[in-house]
Amino acid sequence: MDKPTTIAQYIASFEGDTKTRLAVLYKTIKTEIPDAEESISYGLPTFKMNGRPIIHFGGFAHHIGLYATPDGHTEFEAELSTYIRGKGSVQLPDDRPLPLELVRRITRFRLEQLSSTQTH
Repeated sequence: MDKPTTIAQYIASFEGDTKTRLAVLYKTIKTEIPDAEESISYGLPTFKMNGRPIIHFGGFAHHIGLYATPDGHTEFEAELSTYIRGKGSVQLPDDRPLPLELVRRITRFRLEQLSSTQTH
């Protein structure tokens, strides 16, 4: 299969639980930011506002990666402390439920953060 060019193609390229988890995560984020631009950026599903990334996510062998750029993770550091993290990433392991309410809050935070930087 060619590299996906849409989030739907990206999700469709997976099977089983990973595909289901990606679809649930997509729907959760989309509900919070329905007007966001959707694209594939750095090979990952990406939601943007005015061309600026809000949040990325991706499927991997044993986890879903969530990328809310460093500020989104720093703001929620305590709640994310039980997950494997990098500077701008967090691994949501397949053996744990997706923290959907936390993802909603991170998404809203990132949107507010981008909105406030555009008004200054």
